[in-house]
Amino acid sequence: MIHSPAELKPGPKKVCLAIGFFDGVHLGHQQIIRQTVADAELHEALAVVVTFDRHPNAVVAPERVPALIYSLPQKLRGIASTGADTTLLLHFDEPFSRQTGEEFVHRLMREFGHLTSICVGSEFTFGYRRSGNVALLKRLGAEFKFTVHGLAAVSLDEQVVSSTRIREMIRLGQLDPASQMLGRPYALCGAVIEGDGLGRKLGFPTANIDVKGLILPPNGVYAVHAHEGGKTRRAVLNIGVRPTIEGAAPEVRVEAHLLDFKGDLYGKELELTFVENLREEQKFPSLDALKAQITSDIGHATRLFDEA
Repeated sequence: MIHSPAELKPGPKKVCLAIGFFDGVHLGHQQIIRQTVADAELHEALAVVVTFDRHPNAVVAPERVPALIYSLPQKLRGIASTGADTTLLLHFDEPFSRQTGEEFVHRLMREFGHLTSICVGSEFTFGYRRSGNVALLKRLGAEFKFTVHGLAAVSLDEQVVSSTRIREMIRLGQLDPASQMLGRPYALCGAVIEGDGLGRKLGFPTANIDVKGLILPPNGVYAVHAHEGGKTRRAVLNIGVRPTIEGAAPEVRVEAHLLDFKGDLYGKELELTFVENLREEQKFPSLDALKAQITSDIGHATRLFDEA
């Protein structure tokens, strides 16, 4: 990954670009990047994916920022898996948002030196007040001799694949269709942060996951696989507001109890892939009843893992 075209090594060379926010790096995004990789192979160029460190609405329309499918590290890993040579991660801030579409393309031409092709989705818009689109790219491409691909959306089961639709599937708990559109199993990813230690007091220590800004499946208890540092562990995941806990803060928490694990995970990134929903969130009459249910949940999850 690079933050500036100047970091490309070796120096100036022909470059093919895929440009987009690419939340989820879904099948449609993969098609765009594959076209860029094919262009690069044909022209002996570098295939570079250009993306942004936050959703543009975080700057230009904060009240309309969608909950994201992927954390930034997760998105960058998804892009890296596509076969592109590198990713240019641009910092999207107020000055950046003031560039017109044409200014942005001229900046890319100036900094990369030799653009061979640009590939985007057919509905892609960019630049101040969405002044850039495929038509602008094609006009500039004709003038400055680079090819432009504006690829139509990919369809699956006669429905368009989009980040918006995937978010809706996740929100509804329909994780299989979401995974099909992603082209890989859906996973929830975030850093382990400090909690209030209640799980440990109950005898079931949990890793609290920072999921700020991410779309979440419905509240409930899930059997999941927890991936960290190249290792995969069985876990039971709770998503919810902990209704049994008196005085618990109302915000949704995501807490994973890793089975047969002792250790410190603070600050480390956990990626959780979902095996099965065990039950909905519910309020219990006492902490002892909650502990008994957690024990039952762990037994249920263990049987599922053993049968898989």
